[in-house]
Amino acid sequence: MEWLNYHHLLYFWVVAREGSIARASQELRLAQPTISGQIRALEEALGEKLFVRSGRHLVLTEVGRVVFRYADDIFSLGRELLDTVKGRPTGRPLRFVVGIADVVPKHIAHRLLEPALALEEPVRMVCREDKADRLLAELALHNLDMVITDAPLGAGMKIKAYSHLLGECGVSFLAAPSVSLDPRRPFPACLDGAPFLLPAEGTMLRRSLEQWFESERIRPRVVGEFDDSALIKVFGQAGAGVVVAPSVIEKEVEGQYDLRIVGSTDAVKERFYAITGERKIKNPATNAVASVARKQIFG
Repeated sequence: MEWLNYHHLLYFWVVAREGSIARASQELRLAQPTISGQIRALEEALGEKLFVRSGRHLVLTEVGRVVFRYADDIFSLGRELLDTVKGRPTGRPLRFVVGIADVVPKHIAHRLLEPALALEEPVRMVCREDKADRLLAELALHNLDMVITDAPLGAGMKIKAYSHLLGECGVSFLAAPSVSLDPRRPFPACLDGAPFLLPAEGTMLRRSLEQWFESERIRPRVVGEFDDSALIKVFGQAGAGVVVAPSVIEKEVEGQYDLRIVGSTDAVKERFYAITGERKIKNPATNAVASVARKQIFG
């Protein structure tokens, strides 16, 4: 395998930028023969001449110009790496890679992540949706900065990560006008026997709903179970059954899907967490998400 000697590349880059070995020698505090030798070694490794003489100056060859562009990118990226590690502004957008568990409603995900895009520092957000366990595996490999999910890390998860509660709220029940509910019975009794679209088994919300149904002696007629939080609302819009949404976004869901609010309860809680590799949040985008969630969205 061929390896590039970055010391040689650095000396070449400084000489090309300064226009002469003499000026590069002053900046690098190295003897001119040392720099000349390093550049010859780079030319031999590449098999190409990088400079030609024009009077008392060195001029880049065609290949030299190509190498200089690459070197410029490499050393600019190196400075950015140091700035990022030391917490200094880099001038480039902050890359913020977020995993969103498929059980998290899209409206919730949007409201949680929106503050990251409002930072003074430019942010380039990358969102990936998947099952929570697969996203957490990616977090463990440092491929994600944060995972948004509806449950904290389980005790059996063998990864070094931390759960940060973003907030909690009650839930609202919504249905299309075509869904028939007994008008003589008040909420929540009117839900007994009603067609229901429920989140998949094993989710936190599904378990909480089943416990609440039991305590209220409600027996829903389950007509569909869904992993995807958006798909369940599309079926609800078509009149397939009652759907459940976090109360903090009931108005958005009602308006977007032409549903009506049947009722709400705080006895069933939806909780949302940011899972990160940091015990104390340092990433400015993650910090913005957590701060706005706790003070405004769920505050």
